[in-house]
Amino acid sequence: MISKNTICLWYDGTALEAAQFYAQTFPDSSVGAVHRAPSDYPAGKAGDVLTVEFTVAGVPCIGMNGGPGSPHSMAFSFQIATDTQEETDRLWNAIIANGGSANACGWCQDKWGLSWQITPRVLTAAYTSGDRAAAKRAFEAMMTMTKIDIAAIEAAVRG
Repeated sequence: MISKNTICLWYDGTALEAAQFYAQTFPDSSVGAVHRAPSDYPAGKAGDVLTVEFTVAGVPCIGMNGGPGSPHSMAFSFQIATDTQEETDRLWNAIIANGGSANACGWCQDKWGLSWQITPRVLTAAYTSGDRAAAKRAFEAMMTMTKIDIAAIEAAVRG
């Protein structure tokens, strides 16, 4: 059964490939039902994969092979909280190594154009601690980074 609220992501024929990558990369992720088109449609033929039900880090999603013309943008991103540098590196590197690209401040894009924020919990804690000086130092340190360096954030928080 499809969840009451499901994120629908548009792909150009690669929804199943993307869902399989996410399931292999992120904890609490899986590929569910694959639905095929019952007849021809503008972006494909009868029998082509039309939609894929999948979960990314516990969030229900549907990948729809809607065809070209609707690229993803940074206006939507998945934010994945990490606990260690090893986890941060593993997720970041998996996205980049699979045809993705790096952006600033912990953001990267996968090869399908979806944006990801690989965000160590220590960084979020620095923003929300109530210590404005530590938050400022952590924020300024983050602004110099591509992939987040937990040790550097912790050092900035300490001052």
